[in-house]
Formats: sequence, structure tokens, C-alpha cells
Amino acid sequence: MNEGNNTVPIYPCQNIFIPNEIFLILGIISFLENALIIIAIIEKRKLHSPMYFFMLSLAVADLLVCVSQGWETIAIALLEGGYINIPQPYLQQVDIIFDSLICISVMASMGNLLAIAVDRYISIFFALKYDALMTLPRTAGIIVALWILCAVSATLFVIYWNYRTVLICFISIYIIMLTLMASLYVHICLLARSHAKKILRLPRSENIRQRKSLKGAITLTILLGAFTFCWSPFFLHLTFILVCPSNPLCCDYIRYFPVYLLLIMCNSLIDPVIYGLRSQELRNAIKEIVLCCGLCRKIRRF
Repeated sequence: MNEGNNTVPIYPCQNIFIPNEIFLILGIISFLENALIIIAIIEKRKLHSPMYFFMLSLAVADLLVCVSQGWETIAIALLEGGYINIPQPYLQQVDIIFDSLICISVMASMGNLLAIAVDRYISIFFALKYDALMTLPRTAGIIVALWILCAVSATLFVIYWNYRTVLICFISIYIIMLTLMASLYVHICLLARSHAKKILRLPRSENIRQRKSLKGAITLTILLGAFTFCWSPFFLHLTFILVCPSNPLCCDYIRYFPVYLLLIMCNSLIDPVIYGLRSQELRNAIKEIVLCCGLCRKIRRF
């Protein structure tokens, strides 16, 4: 194969400008939100369950987005202001690191959402075997394996991003993962109605547990919807770069790349809000942490 035909063409479009301060503000808010979710799940033993550990892992992925994008924004502002001067070879390496972090984040987000979908499917339709199948050590093993796989694959994607085959593979993974998750959720929704009648006939303790499982499935459907809405424009952007980078219509879409980055950061901002609104246990844990921090400050003043 001719290497020249396999490389991604350079598009001539001029990106629109979005002030760095907007990225920085969103990054700080997102960082605080996701950090609070992570602390709450780690600190509260009531939240030590497979579903919440997968949520913690998803929060780490969101944290990675805001940290990487925030630091990149600061670095760009310092470079443009002439406050720092980094040689071109080192600048390219730094750019690869930031891009790798964002790529790891999207891979980890997809992996965690798929893992949560499988977890909810098992909890609803294999309720009696759930505790045996989804133990905490097994959940931790899945999360560690997931992050290792995401880190390796995302780094390779960023290093060889200028090859068409690699970019096509990256876009294909996104489509395949979304299709798998959507299939699981559709299957859950189709069977949930008939399954709800069986739940009413269960003992009270099992009834409550099954209702929580169904509520968790609805929460994760909302998460999947938010993820799709916020990340799809970015992947459509990559598709246009591959298919028609010089076409005026495609160029009009490509030039809004900063907006798509803004949407990605908004996803990291929205996810913690969804957790808090949908989970009473998590909401209570966050309130306790915030009140405890406030009390500690008052004690220090005295």
C-alpha cells in the first residue's frame, strides 16, 4: 500500500476562536464535581458496590478530560503570551501527551459505560446470581484491565493518528461500542415492563433491590444519551477530515472544532450532576462531605 494514500490529508479550514477562559472555567468546575464524586464513593462504605465503582471509574475518565484540557489551555495561553518558550520537538511531545489523555478518556468512558450496561443487565435479569458473578475483586480486575487496554490503544491511536487506517479504526470502535450499549439498553427496556410485574410478586427486600437495578439502568441510559450527544460531533469532525477535508461544506463543520472540544468538557460537567440527581445515596454522601468540610473550616477559625 502506498503510504501517501494512507495518510490523513491536512485540512485548510480555519478554526473559530473560543476564549481560553471558558475552557479553564469549565475545567475547574468539572474537576471539583468529579473529585467530589470520587471522594464520596471511596469514603462511604455504603457505596462500595460494583455499579458505584464503575461510576467512580467513569468519574476518573471525566476528571482526565478536564485536567488534560485545562492544562493544555494554560500551556497555550502561556506560550501565546510569551511567558514560556518550549522548543518545537518538545512541544510536539507535550501535545501528544495531552491528546493521549483525552483519547484515553474517551476510550475509558466508552469502556466504563459498556461495563455498567453489562452490570445492570446482569443485576436485572440474573438477580439471584448477581452477587456471585459481580464480586468487588472481579469488578476491580475489570476496571484495571479496562484502563490498561484504553491507555495502550489510545496512545497508539494518537501516535499514528495521521494514518487513515488508524483513524478509521478509532471511529469504528466508537460506532461499535455505541451499537453494543444501545442494543443492551434496548433489550433491557423491552423486557423491563414484563419483568416489572414479576418484581411486584417478589419479597419486599428483593423487590427494593430490583427496583434499584431498574433505576440504575435508567440513570445509565441518561448517561449514554449525554455521552452520545457530547462526543458524536467530535467523531463526525474526524469523519469529515477523512472523507472531505477540502469540501467547503465539510470545512464549515470542521472549523467548529473548538465547539466540539467544549461539548466534550460539558459531558464531564454533566455526568456528576446526573449521578447526584439520580442517586439518593450518593447525594447524601456528598452532602456529608461538604458539611464536614464546612465544619472543619469553622473549627479552624476558632
